[in-house]
Amino acid sequence: MKTLVICSGGLDSVTLTHKVAAERTLTRLVSFDYGQRHKKELDFAHACAVRLGVPHDIVDISAVGRLLTGSALTSGEAVPEGHYAEDTMRVTVVPNRNAIMLVIAFGIAAAEKADAVAAAVHGGDHFIYPDCRPDFIEAFETMQRHALDGMSDIALYTPFVRLSKADIAREGARLGVPFDETWSCYQGGAIHCGRCGTCVERREAFDLAGVDDPTSYEDRDYWIEACREHQARQRA
Repeated sequence: MKTLVICSGGLDSVTLTHKVAAERTLTRLVSFDYGQRHKKELDFAHACAVRLGVPHDIVDISAVGRLLTGSALTSGEAVPEGHYAEDTMRVTVVPNRNAIMLVIAFGIAAAEKADAVAAAVHGGDHFIYPDCRPDFIEAFETMQRHALDGMSDIALYTPFVRLSKADIAREGARLGVPFDETWSCYQGGAIHCGRCGTCVERREAFDLAGVDDPTSYEDRDYWIEACREHQARQRA
């Protein structure tokens, strides 16, 4: 099954890309420049495409991104620190981001006669991002069937949608994903900060999965405190 992957360069999407390459026919990677402060993630997506020997397209939607104001990823607001599942992380939501990316990816897939578009949404995203939830995935796939009726029949492949980040780390280890060649940090510095929500989530996932984390962090141990505080708030 010919499958196009939306790849940000992060742990989830790079693992998904390796999964598709191992189990399907990987046709290309598509990434998006939406004006994100951590744009260096796109370099890791490109490295993944080179590693697997497929084309890589970066679609510039930064003009659209400038209109999607209010997110710490595209504006001057500070990226919050702490556990990923805290309400404070809602400031990292870019309105309709996944929906916009998926619409473009489906258009590309139709043009190149692919059978599926793969996206790495996962269970840990459900709390914060509405366009990562199973109901959205099902509704979007239905909408695209109508949008491309009589032209293409393209499936939306989201094998991680009900899995945790730890599950993805285990799957990545099974597939031999070079985890040090993925980027998660929302700060976009020289190395992962270790304190933003995505760094904490990444560090925790490796620990829960029992998989070695080769990532360099500015603060390698902050995640322990962040997880402890999150658990205490859940019990309160």
